[in-house]
Amino acid sequence: MTKAPSDPRVTSAAVLLVEDEPTVREAVAMRLGREGWTVVEADTAAAGLAALEESAFDLVLLDQGLPDGDGLSLVSRIRASWPDTSVVVLTGNVSVSAAVKAIQEGAYNYLTKPVDLEHITVMVRRALEARLLGQELTRARRAEHTDVDGVIGKSAEMVRVKALLAKYAQSPASTVLITGESGTGKDLAARAIHTRSERATGPFTTITCSAMPEALLESELFGHEKGAFTGAHQQKKGLFEIAHGGTVFLDEIGEMSLVLQAKLLRFLESKTFRRVGGSKDLTPDVRVVAATNRDLREDVRAGRFREDLYYRLSVLRLHLPALRQRRQDIPALVSYFVARFALEFRKPVREVAEPTMARLVAYDWPGNVRELRNAVERAVLLADGGRLGDRDFEMLQEAPERPLTDRFVLPPEGVDLAALERSLVAQALARAGGNRTRAGRLLGLNRDQVRYRLAKEGDGGEHGGKSS
Repeated sequence: MTKAPSDPRVTSAAVLLVEDEPTVREAVAMRLGREGWTVVEADTAAAGLAALEESAFDLVLLDQGLPDGDGLSLVSRIRASWPDTSVVVLTGNVSVSAAVKAIQEGAYNYLTKPVDLEHITVMVRRALEARLLGQELTRARRAEHTDVDGVIGKSAEMVRVKALLAKYAQSPASTVLITGESGTGKDLAARAIHTRSERATGPFTTITCSAMPEALLESELFGHEKGAFTGAHQQKKGLFEIAHGGTVFLDEIGEMSLVLQAKLLRFLESKTFRRVGGSKDLTPDVRVVAATNRDLREDVRAGRFREDLYYRLSVLRLHLPALRQRRQDIPALVSYFVARFALEFRKPVREVAEPTMARLVAYDWPGNVRELRNAVERAVLLADGGRLGDRDFEMLQEAPERPLTDRFVLPPEGVDLAALERSLVAQALARAGGNRTRAGRLLGLNRDQVRYRLAKEGDGGEHGGKSS
């Protein structure tokens, strides 16, 4: 016999079975009852609707062919009036169109007759789990997205970020510069500015400036006329033209060539441009949001970035903190991603063990939110149970937890913690012959954490830099 899920919120679910064939209804009700679910039976559409009016149900198992109507016509009505109730359709029509219609109307899935009791049990379980995961994801979103949609965090740093995002969204300024390390969510912040602004109904177009050569990037941004260069067989509109009334997000703006920087500045100053090979001035109404993980001020001093463009872009500037600078947000982010990927992969994962969560909070996350997201996605995808532990996160396996001892005693005069860290890393690398993995073991760190500390000090390979 297939075992019902252990989560009591699924095991104790109430199921409404709407089926007009007595033998089928009796067999299905008996099987679902043995699995622990409370089953209420109805033999017509009218009786089913009456039952829904009287009691709350977690799921409706609905026959398509009912004596007083087509069951499919009830799906959208049930989903509209009782949105927290899942629907699974039983159909004798095996056509693809019937299945597609059931899903389009809002059903979780469908099963074909003659009924297979094992398949029904599995489908009901999956539908109930998906319903529960969807509710948990919705709660996580509501709890964390109170200020700016999509930006999670209640730390002081993120409260400041959310406040600025809301102000920038309503500002008439045509440019915003977002800075921060890779993986901190600059693209999400750019989209939040767009969706909260008066331009929300307009296009949101994005391009990564490092992803293509200069000539192609110019064509993508400004468009080109037919015959402007070899291969230009027809006129093409650029992103600035396409995004009229909306927002253009220029990611990795620091990678743009000086030549193209000059053309971008000209457009930002004059509000006009010409397609490559064109002679007509175009004047689109767009907001430009640019992002970079580079220090543009240093690039300006080094001659790699135009000073005038830097000041033009940074009329409004937003810096996103690294995840290690807002550790108190990590549990909320982990919980959000667990709920999201459990729903997406239809896995019964509900939570992270407390000791594991503590280690995730202590981890430095050199890849920031992107690394955390990927780590949780992998953990949920490969998980066997409902709770994630240390074994489910690779980075925790690489840096096993070591208890603190009283060997290190803070001297009365105190220490320079940054200098102490640099010294310990250097000593570990020297003892390990420059091997970052072995040095990490001496420090209780993994290779990426050692690499991050070296990069932070501008020392990517001074000590040999061997990765393994």
